Amino acid sequence: MQLVPIVWNSQNISEIAGSISIACWVIVFVPQIYENFYRKSAEGLSLLFVILWLAGDVFNLLGAMLQKLLPTMIILAAYYTVADIVLLAQCLWYGTEEKLDPIHLSPANPMNESVLQDVFHEHQPLLVSDGRRRSSHGAIDQRDDAMAILLEVEQQDNKIVKKKNMFSDTLIVSFVILAGFISWYISYCKNPNRNHPIGDEPSLEINLLAQIFGYLSALLYLGSRIPQILLNFQRKSCEGISFLFFLFACLGNLTFIASVLAISTDYKYLFLNASWLAGSSGTLIMDFVIFIQFFVYGKDGEKLDDNLA
Repeated sequence: MQLVPIVWNSQNISEIAGSISIACWVIVFVPQIYENFYRKSAEGLSLLFVILWLAGDVFNLLGAMLQKLLPTMIILAAYYTVADIVLLAQCLWYGTEEKLDPIHLSPANPMNESVLQDVFHEHQPLLVSDGRRRSSHGAIDQRDDAMAILLEVEQQDNKIVKKKNMFSDTLIVSFVILAGFISWYISYCKNPNRNHPIGDEPSLEINLLAQIFGYLSALLYLGSRIPQILLNFQRKSCEGISFLFFLFACLGNLTFIASVLAISTDYKYLFLNASWLAGSSGTLIMDFVIFIQFFVYGKDGEKLDDNLA
């Protein structure tokens, strides 16, 4: 394959953004599906969130087919619907009911090895000012001294793990964006002189039923985030939901909006795509709210800033 210099016109910019959007949307469900499978639980997800998102994708698919939008948009809409069904199946199979931790009495704290340590030391007096426990004779208990050192080492290890996870997440996002660009560039090199007029793109003839489905889809997308935001607020935690899940959703929406606007800003063209643009823009804002919750609550119920300090 011979490398061809890129002509930075509106069509190519739209196609690049569209290709990156497709790459993001193809991968978007994978982190959350894996998270649920790994934890054997879907309690971090709001069941209503998944149901409304599925309904939104169904109307999105019907509207895209009736309005005769780009084939890639129709294929993606069908893919979203299938992925939503898998996500819903996980929620029903694993259950989303919040289970109380008998030690911490919080669904945000999963059962782990530290619970056994809490039970073992349940009979001990309160910690002294330097964070260690005193024995019945008032002396510093050496076992608790060792435990304090182990806990400090564990905290340091957790900070290192968090930084490594942040680095790996950055690599994954970069790889997906690069994959989207490369897939477009390969196609571009095969036919660099192609030039499709806007009129040969999706028909500008407005289909009323398709528009109704499009706006229903937008409303469902917007409404789907509200139960998840409320659940995170009630739990004061984002435990159980994947950060990459919402990050890729944001990137997918941003690049989709860019791909649409790069083609044309003609009134009729924007009106035809208004419901899809509104759905993407609205969910983008709602996803930013969830991002804020990630940084306020963290994934384990603690502030992310404290964990990275």
